[in-house]
Amino acid sequence: MITNHDNNLSRRAFLKRVGISTASAAAMMTLGPLSAFAEKKETRKVPTSQAGSMTYRVNRHTGDKVSLLGYGMMRLPQKGRQIDQELVNQEVAYALEHGVNYFDTSPHYVGGKSESSLGEALAASGVPRKNYFIATKMSNFNGPEQTLEGSKNMYKRSLEFLRTDYIDYYLLHGIGSGGMESLHQRFLDNGVLDFMVEERKAGRIRNLGFSYHGDVAVFDYLIDNNDKYHWDFVQIEMNYVDWKYAHTLNSRNTDAEYLYNRCEQAGIQCVMMEPLLGGRLAKLPKAYADRLKAKRPNDSVASWAFRFVGTMPNVLTALSGMTLMEHLEDNVKTYSPLDPCTSDELKMLDEIANIIANFPTIPCTACGYCMPCPYGIDIPGNFRVYNDAVNDGKLDDKEAFAANYRKELAEKALSDQCVGCEECLPKCPQRIRIPRQMERLAKLL
Repeated sequence: MITNHDNNLSRRAFLKRVGISTASAAAMMTLGPLSAFAEKKETRKVPTSQAGSMTYRVNRHTGDKVSLLGYGMMRLPQKGRQIDQELVNQEVAYALEHGVNYFDTSPHYVGGKSESSLGEALAASGVPRKNYFIATKMSNFNGPEQTLEGSKNMYKRSLEFLRTDYIDYYLLHGIGSGGMESLHQRFLDNGVLDFMVEERKAGRIRNLGFSYHGDVAVFDYLIDNNDKYHWDFVQIEMNYVDWKYAHTLNSRNTDAEYLYNRCEQAGIQCVMMEPLLGGRLAKLPKAYADRLKAKRPNDSVASWAFRFVGTMPNVLTALSGMTLMEHLEDNVKTYSPLDPCTSDELKMLDEIANIIANFPTIPCTACGYCMPCPYGIDIPGNFRVYNDAVNDGKLDDKEAFAANYRKELAEKALSDQCVGCEECLPKCPQRIRIPRQMERLAKLL
């Protein structure tokens, strides 16, 4: 097994495994991994087709022409603590009208209501079912759901909520969290993965894959057994910081460079999540944002992150949780069509990533898996306010930080309400020591 605890060893072991000579590797590394990729990219044809202005990638198994921008339905707009279905309908309609045809959801998202919301929005659009792709997941995180019968019931409910009789892209959700023990408990020993393989044979699942967070041993096991399971795609977290510095943000994380390369060498296309690192790459410190704006004055800071992901040829689609219409409009613009990053641009992003990775921020992506907290703490909200203060250079003035902190969050949602129960710990894909961070934030107040 290759881990990222020794990053240099990991690369040597990986190169040996895939048969790249050390001389070739040395030549590639002279420009750094991102720039080396750009040089490789410029001599290799990316499997892309165009329909209208949206950029599409071709699924090598089915021939599906998938929009490079995928719509992630995890951060849906809210009104009065309920999903704003009217706005969801408008956004989904806009996405479809502008070439977005991949929609990603889960029984776990938005308090269990994401699938039904997406199903309603797609039905309201009037677009024929054959013209878009639905991705959802086996999110059997809880005990009763982990039996074969419980998992089958989750799968059947997904079909009902999504108003369909087949799933285009179905995933084992969040493998790696809980290590190999969890993989066996959720998918292997109970026959759930065997059931999903049979559903693929029956055509009710068109593409079978998994999403990964956590223990890289689980990722390696499933990739190593690709001849047995024949994965159609794999969903990983990737952005220009996580590409080489995921282990810097958290020593237990695995760099996206390794995950991506393993998938590419296995012939498995990638679906990318967290291209904005939970929104952090759309709100860079001013010095770095200004540097990007100087290069491309008419483009948003966020667009650089999406261009980076889209530059990778083995990316089938890049997911974005587009809460606001302006997010959707900007991302559609970025990929209509994609303007891939140049070698010089990738060098610059690598330099910025190196600096960001060493900022004293908390690597929260605001996925919300840790919620709800039994004591009412807004965990992602606490981390967001803190990270914004770090990025804006406003942490030195402790009194001003504390005043803004209390203004942004309700008193009962603050970090000092944490009792260290650790219920959140096994739920966090980034494996943040949440109680420890809450204690640190409470001291700042």
